[in-house]
Amino acid sequence: MSKLKIMKSLELIAKELDLKISRREDLLKESRASIALSSRAIVNVHTGKKTEAVKELVENNELLIELRKIAKEDLKRYLISPETEYAEAMIIKAISENRDIPSQEALKVSYEGYILGLLDAVGEIKRMVYDSLRKGNVKRASDLFELMEEIYTRLSPYAIYDHIIQGIRRKLDVSRILVENTRSAVTEEVRRAEFLKGMTTITSKQSSKNR
Repeated sequence: MSKLKIMKSLELIAKELDLKISRREDLLKESRASIALSSRAIVNVHTGKKTEAVKELVENNELLIELRKIAKEDLKRYLISPETEYAEAMIIKAISENRDIPSQEALKVSYEGYILGLLDAVGEIKRMVYDSLRKGNVKRASDLFELMEEIYTRLSPYAIYDHIIQGIRRKLDVSRILVENTRSAVTEEVRRAEFLKGMTTITSKQSSKNR
């Protein structure tokens, strides 16, 4: 009797594990689709294709809702990557529209996904800074730099949670380098703009005197 009970238990466990493997495979497959949607949305935000970006983000949100149903509690760790990418895309979209960065509650993502998404957004904000500099909009570039610096500064203390949020320390290190590199570029451009403004003022005064 004891042997029969063991066999029955093992059969039930095997079925549960098979179902779990199937759910995991579905999660991995659909997570790749979610990440691709977020990546395309970010590119479209940078290139000004806001309608396409909105469409992709809405589709992605719906996909994530379905993925959470599949993941349940036991496999929700597989949602961290797609939620990170989704959070990053939504954050960049908000910044591009001069809106406040959305909260974790608003995005309905895990705290891991939200924090890692914020850190990943630092690199995309750097791109926005350089785009602004190329367009001659030094004020916008300075504002964006202050934002990326603030994100890094506020999240720096979270390095102590590296054993809980895997990868946060590495992302913080990357963000620090990005902030320092961008600081140099923005500072140089601000000084150049001030110098040109000063030269223009001097030239204008000299022209007025010669009239």
